[in-house]
Amino acid sequence: MKTVGIIGLGWTGLPLAQYLKSKSWEVIGSTTTDQKKQELEQKGLKVVTLKMNPHPEGKGFQKLFQSEYLVINIPPRSRVQSSDFYLEQLKYLKSMINQAGSKKVLFVSSTGIYPSAPRAKAYDESFLLTRENTGNPTLWDAEQMITNSADFDLTILRFGGLMGEERVPGKYFSGKEQVKGHTRVNYIHQDDAVRMIAWILENDLWDEIYNGVAPIHSVKKEIFEKNAKDLKMPPPLSYEPSQTGEDRLIDSEKIIKTGFVFKYPDPLDFPYSLT
Repeated sequence: MKTVGIIGLGWTGLPLAQYLKSKSWEVIGSTTTDQKKQELEQKGLKVVTLKMNPHPEGKGFQKLFQSEYLVINIPPRSRVQSSDFYLEQLKYLKSMINQAGSKKVLFVSSTGIYPSAPRAKAYDESFLLTRENTGNPTLWDAEQMITNSADFDLTILRFGGLMGEERVPGKYFSGKEQVKGHTRVNYIHQDDAVRMIAWILENDLWDEIYNGVAPIHSVKKEIFEKNAKDLKMPPPLSYEPSQTGEDRLIDSEKIIKTGFVFKYPDPLDFPYSLT
């Protein structure tokens, strides 16, 4: 039986744990409070408490690092934390991984690492990123830290905008004026995000970087209007004038070439649940 530790049983980590458990993986995950631990254990999961503050605090979290596979899914919380705090968290995590001898690590990052500037050609994994051109210096530093002098197999998965369940893109612009609706999106549905992580683990796709973005880049306005219609919410009241050359697209062909098939390739077809 394959064993996996999931650091961060949040919006993506929890359904990932449930998905892998359903496929006969032995799963252990972490959460930051005893109350949340009890709630997750009631769902039939093995859970330990781990809070990176930025040094590790909690109970029994060493078990995470004894797993054959490890998923690090703790994005930077830029609104409440400094970038230095996040990098310190990762430094401690990496030290524990190296000490425990975990051999296969998947690090969840974001397509926000690519330059924020529009570009005629989509950004793919071969694009040469530097700290000068990155759209998010904290993410760039984080990827550099987790990669340099790693004593384990590492794959980095850069997700686009994570949608699904209560995360409805049109909800955030409902009833608003002068919404930017003419550009195309880089979204991925929660189900596909979970399935993509599992795909990498199951197929041992190591020492790679992959973009996790639905291959069809629908126009924002079409998505917002469809969300409004399907979920009976007010659409945006007005949109900015349409302009050309403002798309910033992310390419996901590399993961598709490994055989991964998107369940929801078009964000216009993403299902949602507001209950």
